[in-house]
Amino acid sequence: MEEYRIGYETIIKASQHLISGSSINFVPGETYISPHGAIIDGEDVSNLVRCSLDKWYTEGKYSKAFQIKLKDFFGGRVRGVTLCNSGSSANLLAISALTSKEFGSRAIMPGDEVITTALGFPTTVNAIIQNHAIPVFVDVDLHTFVPSPSIIEEAIIEGKTKAVILAHPLGAVFDAERIREICDEYRIWLIEDVCDALGSTLNGRLVGTFGDIATISFYPAHHITGGEGGAVLTQSPMVKKVVESFRDWGRDCYCMAGKDNTCGKRFNYEWECLPYGYDHKYVYSRLGYNLKLTDLQAALLESQIDKLPYFIERRRENFRLLYDGLKEFGTYLRLPKVIDGADPSWFGFLITVKDFCSPFTYNELIAYLNEHKIGTRTFFAGNLLRHPAYKDVEYTVFEELINTDVVTKNSFWIGVWPGITKEMVEYIIKIFRNFIDEKTK
Repeated sequence: MEEYRIGYETIIKASQHLISGSSINFVPGETYISPHGAIIDGEDVSNLVRCSLDKWYTEGKYSKAFQIKLKDFFGGRVRGVTLCNSGSSANLLAISALTSKEFGSRAIMPGDEVITTALGFPTTVNAIIQNHAIPVFVDVDLHTFVPSPSIIEEAIIEGKTKAVILAHPLGAVFDAERIREICDEYRIWLIEDVCDALGSTLNGRLVGTFGDIATISFYPAHHITGGEGGAVLTQSPMVKKVVESFRDWGRDCYCMAGKDNTCGKRFNYEWECLPYGYDHKYVYSRLGYNLKLTDLQAALLESQIDKLPYFIERRRENFRLLYDGLKEFGTYLRLPKVIDGADPSWFGFLITVKDFCSPFTYNELIAYLNEHKIGTRTFFAGNLLRHPAYKDVEYTVFEELINTDVVTKNSFWIGVWPGITKEMVEYIIKIFRNFIDEKTK
């Protein structure tokens, strides 16, 4: 036992010196500037080591500790936090939960409509299709890349539209305040996909607190990471209970892993088709999944969230530096704008090449940046309806997706994550200037 203790303390002490994703020895033109990354320090590694030595790897004490910290981050405006294995799973759980019969006429049934956009990441939309509802696609604004509330309201068909699910893309903020009012007026659900936008605010209020449900991702590219991981934020205890049932195989029991008889009547339930007193831990009331987070992931997240305010500020600062440095090229490049009252916690810096004004093409600019070790990414899938997977899917396009197609063709983003230094930002701006000077001679 003494040997074990010494080994444990040695590992913990050594891990304090570990750090990943920062303190890079940057050599302009040689060091690759990744558009995304994670900062992992010694405290994070220490937490992982502690968890691994506890030998309890499914949901446990670290999951509980992280849930509390995440809920506290939202300042009492979120009533429930359910952890899961990814942001994509969080979206699946959000839509699946709202199909439950507990919600009566508000439940999403096969053939009902859910309003969303075609621009962005597929798993915001896939959960609609997988639950046999019909996605209704609206276009986005070309400057803010989010839809207007007026378009959302026009797309609603009373009795047929059951929900709106929208992402705050790349950290930018849609008008969740106004769309919340619209959803309340028509008694439909609002789901906020906050996977890119942890820490973004609207009129001083964190996004993720406007919706009936919000989803978060902890993939390594996002604001904090568990390697993988996600969370579902809820305002209603009933919705939380249903979300957790779908996450945990569809079981009726709500005991945490390793716990029994939380309800106090495990062997005293009556079921229509099961023997009296059938073990409640093995009664299934929904067609669910196993989408739980591990305690190892939670251990990393429980440490990472302590650094979240710093990460958010670094992302905002890098965005400000890039914007100030690139705004002189506004004749040729369309830079991001934010809606009134928004303060984004940026995921990336989106740039759109203006087709009719620029003496260069999107492809020429992308190639030049990559040649000079500046990593770029498209706006995820762009227009999803251009992809083979959606060829035979039933959907409705409320209006022509003109701006969605422009972004698909001419937009890309570069990184603002905390591992990008001021020196790197200055180099990025210099390379843009060199390229545009060459093309405008």
